[in-house]
Amino acid sequence: MTMLSTGSSALLAFQRALGTVGNNVANAATPGYSRQRVELATRPGQGVGASHIGTGVDVAKLQRLADSLVFARQVDSSSELGRLQQLSSLSGRIDGLVSDTATGLSAPWSGFFGAVEGVVAEPTSTVARSQVLASAEQLAARWRSMDQSLAGMETETNERMTAQVGEANRIASEIANLNRDIVAAGSNATPELLDQRDLRVQQLAGLVGGETVMQDDGAMNVFTAGGQAMVLGNRAMSLSTVTDPFRPDRLQLALDGPNGPVQLPTSSVSGEVGGLLEFRNRVLDPARAEVGRLAVSFAQSFNTAQNAGVDYNGQPGADLFSIPAPKVDRHAGNTGGATLTAAFGDTGALKGHDLTLRFDGGAWSATRAGTGEPVAMTGTGTAGDPLVVDGVELVVGGAPANGDRFSLRPTSGAASGLTVALTDPAGIAAASPLQTAADTGNLGNASLGGARVTDPAAFAGFGGATIEFIDASQYTVDGAGPYPYTAGTPITGAGWSVQLDGAPVAGDSFTLSPTPARSSDNGNARVLAGLDTSGVLNGGTVGLTEGLAQFTGRVGSDARHAEMTLEAQSAIDAQVTAERESVSGVNLDEEAADLLRYQQAYQAAAQVIATADTLFQSLLGAVRR
Repeated sequence: MTMLSTGSSALLAFQRALGTVGNNVANAATPGYSRQRVELATRPGQGVGASHIGTGVDVAKLQRLADSLVFARQVDSSSELGRLQQLSSLSGRIDGLVSDTATGLSAPWSGFFGAVEGVVAEPTSTVARSQVLASAEQLAARWRSMDQSLAGMETETNERMTAQVGEANRIASEIANLNRDIVAAGSNATPELLDQRDLRVQQLAGLVGGETVMQDDGAMNVFTAGGQAMVLGNRAMSLSTVTDPFRPDRLQLALDGPNGPVQLPTSSVSGEVGGLLEFRNRVLDPARAEVGRLAVSFAQSFNTAQNAGVDYNGQPGADLFSIPAPKVDRHAGNTGGATLTAAFGDTGALKGHDLTLRFDGGAWSATRAGTGEPVAMTGTGTAGDPLVVDGVELVVGGAPANGDRFSLRPTSGAASGLTVALTDPAGIAAASPLQTAADTGNLGNASLGGARVTDPAAFAGFGGATIEFIDASQYTVDGAGPYPYTAGTPITGAGWSVQLDGAPVAGDSFTLSPTPARSSDNGNARVLAGLDTSGVLNGGTVGLTEGLAQFTGRVGSDARHAEMTLEAQSAIDAQVTAERESVSGVNLDEEAADLLRYQQAYQAAAQVIATADTLFQSLLGAVRR
């Protein structure tokens, strides 16, 4: 009987082992499956006299081959990989939008300034003037198209975030249900349940980031990278999207709580949702702001130069471009009735950063949106003394209440509203507003130049003027004065100004007359053509073309950095996956060897049983005789 029992235990044990090998082979390609192995243990022997006889083998347990440390690394890697995949992909799209000749600004930018050079060469040519307007339309259209594409990515970010939050909530619910089943099964929880839970935790980490904490009862708690609970035992918390209190068109991430959704900071999540938020805050918003800053600076500086000259009809130049005012949005929680009206002031001081304006203790303050960095602001908010911050002027209407907040977006979205305001080619202000002549009896080496219109309404009645120097530091205009003169300071009159080059002496006289209609003068056209390299940005230290090149380079650098970081993380993820496969993955060659080994062992066990049966039958036959 001992031999029969021994053979039977071996037969059952190897049958279980063969079934486990078969299960491994069947699930070799199943995502998240961990290889299983049968652990065998010797049965206690029986004492026979002074010796012991073995009684066979038992299946001690079915072991799931998994390493908790490797799993934790997988969760971290999945979280970071999901974040970088979104960041790299979307950053690359912005880089393509900005740098591609078919969608970027370089081609229409060059075409526009090339057309202005045509007016410099032929200031009386209607064809050349018309080409400026046509090129201006093309450049404005390209600017609008670029900003609208960026705005579309904002909408896409909202849609992706909504979809991924829904997917994260579904996976969190499945993890909670698996926790319930695993706790209920206790020590009898099947490896398949554990595999399914690990797989879903890894998927959840890829969406919102994740950290895991095991409970004593076998349940696994899951938290976001910022410590917000997603799964606690058999309960799943829900993420949701809420509208931004400043901007109803923008969604923010929130965690549903007993008192309603609580907005989560961007730093509290990772994974794909974290990558979307990081892309929007760190790449998309600055890109839209800079595109708008370049558009505003270009339009404002070109309009200023236009206004300083006279057109083909002899009238002061009108604005060539129209650009929308800065955007101001009030916080949904404001209790006061204040309104803020914004306008562009000093173009050189314009930075484009989104700002948060706050009224507290009877005073206004400004901080950088997202960072909270204080920003200097002057003025009282009246029409005569507006609030001035980063090149934007704001007039306060109504009565603010303490704690009221406003969002100021100086240039974000401005490029979408850039249009060409001038339709008549004759309106191109190619000529300088004044014709100057020095008296033939002048003794000094001074000459007049750099004439410009400073007030179109006042200049409309200008009929001419005579400037006479009493000495090197005083002059009169049409006998009025004297006025002090400082070298390098323009001489001004009613709606006009001129620059004096050289040194005047007492008695020097200059005659000014308005430039007549149909003039071939190209003095102001030369100024217009040089605006691409003139210092306009950053306090007048950076030209428009240089600023555009810097923006293109910065976007490309950000995209390349995100791509390289993704490549590095992909390599790390591949290493973690390989490490996991070395522990938990199914090796078909190894399983084939085990299958052959267990098959032979099974056949041998069957032969033991057959031998025991033969011996028993022989014994029975002997007894019958």
